[in-house]
Amino acid sequence: MADRPCAGNALRIAGAVILPNLGGIYNGRLTRKHIQNWYAHLKFPSFKPPNWVFAPMWTSLYAGMGYGSYLVWRDGGGFSGDAQLPLIAYGTQLALNWAWSPIFFGQHNIKGVSTFRRYHWLRCNVFLIPFFLPQGLIDIVALTATAGACGVLFYRVNKVAGLLFVPYVAWLGFATALNYAIWKLNPEKGEPAALEEEKPSSSHAGKAN
Repeated sequence: MADRPCAGNALRIAGAVILPNLGGIYNGRLTRKHIQNWYAHLKFPSFKPPNWVFAPMWTSLYAGMGYGSYLVWRDGGGFSGDAQLPLIAYGTQLALNWAWSPIFFGQHNIKGVSTFRRYHWLRCNVFLIPFFLPQGLIDIVALTATAGACGVLFYRVNKVAGLLFVPYVAWLGFATALNYAIWKLNPEKGEPAALEEEKPSSSHAGKAN
């Protein structure tokens, strides 16, 4: 009987660690589809690490944040106690994290442009519908800020959980700088042209009226 609580805790820890990695696995498959036919043809800054670094890095960071979420849940009274706000922040930053790869790799959208046409594919993918607002560089900046706030909130409940967010936020800062450098080296030329294409149609519509 005494072993049951330990077994239950082990299952909770495993679930907390696996949860963020589920999005990582999905996004890893998506990323691999676009590595050769798009990503490999971009210009990169000198500080870009080799591609093989990203998978183990993200796996370890996901595992760390997942374990941290368990510590906060355990010490903060579950979902209705002091852990409530930190866990809401955790879910928010995790959603932004999972959204980046479909935006950057799936849409080939490095920065993000606010034309509704770029969102039409989201209507066909229920998993991604909540993520239609932030895009590319915009998403990762929002993610870094939210993850930083989440780390502070975690620290107030459990210091180890908060410290587990330090390497994560540091990596996000690096990833943001990398995303920004890639955007600067690869300006998006399609959007202005697309906007120009829409002007004649708008004028024709006006003439028709």
